[in-house]
Amino acid sequence: MRSKLNFLINVSLKKKIKSKWFLVANIVIGLLIVGLINLDSIITKFGGDFSDSTKIYISDETTVIAPTFEEALNLYVTNLYGMEESKYEVEITDKKSNEMQETIKDEENKSLLIEIYYDENNDIKAKLISLSTLDTYDYQIISGALNTTTSMYTLSSIGLTEEQYNKILKGIEIDRVILDESIKTEDENMEMIVTTVFPIIILPFFMLTIFLIQFIGTEVNDEKSTKSMEIIISNVSPKTHFASKIIANNLFILMQVVLMIIYAMVGIGIRKVIGGDNIINGIGTEVSNMFNMILNGSLGEKLVPIIIFTIILMILTFIAYSLLAGILASMTTNAEDYQQVQGPMVIILLIGYYLSMIAGMFEGSVLIKILSFFPFVSAILSPSLLVMGQIGVVEIIISTIIMIITNYLLIKYGIRIYKVGILNYSSTGMWKKMFKSLRNK
Repeated sequence: MRSKLNFLINVSLKKKIKSKWFLVANIVIGLLIVGLINLDSIITKFGGDFSDSTKIYISDETTVIAPTFEEALNLYVTNLYGMEESKYEVEITDKKSNEMQETIKDEENKSLLIEIYYDENNDIKAKLISLSTLDTYDYQIISGALNTTTSMYTLSSIGLTEEQYNKILKGIEIDRVILDESIKTEDENMEMIVTTVFPIIILPFFMLTIFLIQFIGTEVNDEKSTKSMEIIISNVSPKTHFASKIIANNLFILMQVVLMIIYAMVGIGIRKVIGGDNIINGIGTEVSNMFNMILNGSLGEKLVPIIIFTIILMILTFIAYSLLAGILASMTTNAEDYQQVQGPMVIILLIGYYLSMIAGMFEGSVLIKILSFFPFVSAILSPSLLVMGQIGVVEIIISTIIMIITNYLLIKYGIRIYKVGILNYSSTGMWKKMFKSLRNK
């Protein structure tokens, strides 16, 4: 039996690996992952200006803002946005506004003009002139630097001592206190982590589960439509055939995960060789800081069980979806019928995906906690709630146990349906036949 099982597994895997779909899909996935990691460099090659410097001309009627503006701008870029160096070049100009506007037009979006002046109330004002619209990133940095420079000048002009001046600029240190001892201060940042870090894990899981459902259904229906199913079942038992489909397709998904990790490593390697834009590197710094916050905060203590149980739940969920897909596929006779029965599985997946994304908005919701125990969404929802502190390790252990029981029931009763379904070539009365087969041992 084992030799026959291994033979069927090898045949199924070779059939997928040698298919044109596998080659094309992995070329597309590989290029997509590598491309996303090096997106800024690609855009630059096609005329983007990520790495190009932006020249800022500053015309200062007050004569007090321009000298310190560049310093404030560099502080914003390096300290607040994590960039190693500024992409802005500042030049003070005495030319008239009309003349400078013509210069900006000639330089085609590579420069802009800041005019500093006093209004009728003797307040300092600024006018920002550019050829086209500025993105939010540039506008925030420039406006922040202007506000900082103006505040520094205002404070220094009212006769403050150096000690008073430094105290004002230092700002205030906030010592956060939460009266509920079951909640730690770092938990306030968990919603941000869930909405930024978790999609990196959840989205591939979501996509691979859909692939898994589709693979099994297509393979079973192909064998039934070509009548090769009868030949296979005459040589092996339905139980062996069913096991081969589940094992082969889950191994294929595991192999696809490994390939995606390799593509990501290749993309990172290419990025290290060719370099990247400071903006994207700044985002990388922010992500790195977020992971450091996770490790050093209260979540760091939970990180090991979160990873372990998330991996276990994902593996069990892959198995559960593959078992369900195999059972339903055995009762259908063609791809069109299978598309209809796989619809509910995809809907359940979507519900779990969106619930995990918005779980932070419904903190304390009993319904969300109950749904986290639901077998087919627990792999997505339970880790999210655990990260946010809405459930504990005990609850996620319960979700794991429920998932194991679900797989046991699917194997025990699913094989009864599979035995009847794989040799059934009639699409009428499918559900009636399914329930009838459950009563037969």
